[in-house]
Amino acid sequence: MSNNSLKETAAVALSLLDLTNLKDDCTEAQIEALCARAQTPYGNTAAICIWPRFVAHARAILGSGHPVRIATVVNFPSGEMEIADVAAETREAIADGADEIDLVIPYRKFIAGSGRAVTDMVAAVRTECADKALLKVILETGEIKDAAMIRRASELAIEAGADFIKTSTGKVAVNATLEAADIMLRAIRQSGRKVGFKPAGGIATVSDAALYLSLAETIMTADWAMPSTFRFGASGVLDDILAVLSGTQAAPAAAASY
Repeated sequence: MSNNSLKETAAVALSLLDLTNLKDDCTEAQIEALCARAQTPYGNTAAICIWPRFVAHARAILGSGHPVRIATVVNFPSGEMEIADVAAETREAIADGADEIDLVIPYRKFIAGSGRAVTDMVAAVRTECADKALLKVILETGEIKDAAMIRRASELAIEAGADFIKTSTGKVAVNATLEAADIMLRAIRQSGRKVGFKPAGGIATVSDAALYLSLAETIMTADWAMPSTFRFGASGVLDDILAVLSGTQAAPAAAASY
């Protein structure tokens, strides 16, 4: 990859990044730092992704209508909460100022054979989001493992109203992979709906990001990946993006797995 194309990829990746802090010991001071980091000399990230308990604080920092959107997580990371509790968590997060909801499906129930568990959960949270918040549905593909089941989970989430489908929580042993991305992107294409895609976890360099963007271009179209259709969920990749854009270092070799 030439330096020019590497910089171009870095600029695109920056615009698609959900800059994330979902550490268990996250603090308000770290949220303040995250909001500041999301606004770089080269442009803003698409969003920050944080725990629900910090949404109101982040909204107070960013104000209303800020170009950096606030995403938060529900039913996270276990996917094992009751639907009514997840719906309530979603309502509270939106009231606090969340623009986007990243919902973990009940993937263990799905693995055990219950597609209905996925449909019911996604539909309930879709109702809460309505026209107030974007709904990104986390499949936890590294736990589902089986290609046919990843495809089916993608289809169920899309049918139930997902605005995006997302690979992972970043909290399990296997997170985003190009294999899962391929399956999910093909499910989106086959659906014929405007649904976005978000790989999350394990994307550490601009070169990693380039692999996912290239795959999306191959399966969808050359101009498909934009903030309304594609996001990266990551915390560390911003350092490499800024290094590439500033010319202070070359990006390391890609580390994403297929």
